[in-house]
Amino acid sequence: MSKIPTPHIQAKMGDIAKTVLMPGDPLRAKFIAETYLEDVICFNEVRNMLGFTGTYQGKRVSVMGGGMGMPSIGIYSYELYNFYGVDNIIRIGSAGGIADHVKIRDIVIGMGASTNSNFAAQYQLPGTFAPIADFELLRKAVEAAEKMNIKTIVGNILSSDTFYDDNQDANSLWKKMNVLAVEMEAAGLYMNAARAGKKALCILTISDHVFTGESLSAQDRQITFREMMEIALEIA
Repeated sequence: MSKIPTPHIQAKMGDIAKTVLMPGDPLRAKFIAETYLEDVICFNEVRNMLGFTGTYQGKRVSVMGGGMGMPSIGIYSYELYNFYGVDNIIRIGSAGGIADHVKIRDIVIGMGASTNSNFAAQYQLPGTFAPIADFELLRKAVEAAEKMNIKTIVGNILSSDTFYDDNQDANSLWKKMNVLAVEMEAAGLYMNAARAGKKALCILTISDHVFTGESLSAQDRQITFREMMEIALEIA
């Protein structure tokens, strides 16, 4: 029996491109499809987690929401990698700055993704797994950004299971380990990619800073987030 459509994705085989851009917000996926892609089809509306396929500068590209947190992106990325034949998933999202040198509007690329999650326990490994990005995608993203005159900061990020953490010192403890920023999905995506033998990358825009309290307005987010989207589209 075919495993598609899945409980979460209604697409038929062939509806989804080999590379998927994955923002957390399905409405941002819709924005990308309407703004950048041509000949667009909508391949998923289940649970309003919108997914689209089209072409960008002649390349076939898909974009789909991934939701919030590792359980959500874990489901969608697993099904895309293992059931729909997707080879590359590029997460594009917002993050809170942690390191002092990371500023609002900066583009951060997650070379590694530390986590407080127990996501890796399912693999029953005899040690601690280090979730990392695919180097080829990472190098292409940095090179594309340089050509576009967009500064990027590459390093370790934190994928947290908790948005409201009862440990008030948690972010300070991660900061002393030179973690750049905090988000909630990359580590789960990187682990799913590793297990499936596929590729993943996380590109983030700093929308606020944990320690300074600065944050972008809605208008600023719309303008700044385009840079992140365009880097991802260039390497798709």
